[in-house]
Amino acid sequence: AEGDGYCFGCGPNNPYGLHLDFREEGERFVTKKTLTREYQSYGGTVHGGIVSTMLDEAMGGYLYEISGKRSVTARMDVRYRHPTPVGEELTIAGWIDSKKGKFVKMKAEIALPDGTITAEGTATIAVME
Repeated sequence: AEGDGYCFGCGPNNPYGLHLDFREEGERFVTKKTLTREYQSYGGTVHGGIVSTMLDEAMGGYLYEISGKRSVTARMDVRYRHPTPVGEELTIAGWIDSKKGKFVKMKAEIALPDGTITAEGTATIAVME
């Protein structure tokens, strides 16, 4: 049920979830997360689906935070630039690129402590009325 804290990305009540705890920093929605090997695909690398989930959460979660309205991802593209490692602190950030009617174009990225961007996401998100 909506509002039950079971969102896989950010829900505090989901025992299998990522428990991403975002906060607003200026015009960005940001969190830090270190993932364990339970989220890997091969040898110390975060599974690509989990990388996509974190980017999606940064974008869609931000819209919900600032609008209070539920939104759904209509399209999302991910560019995997470098392997995203488990066991290292990741900074996940999302921001608004542009708006047109009920559709919002968003961007997000995942960065390592040295500033290396491991993945970038772009999405078109529909804000529900």
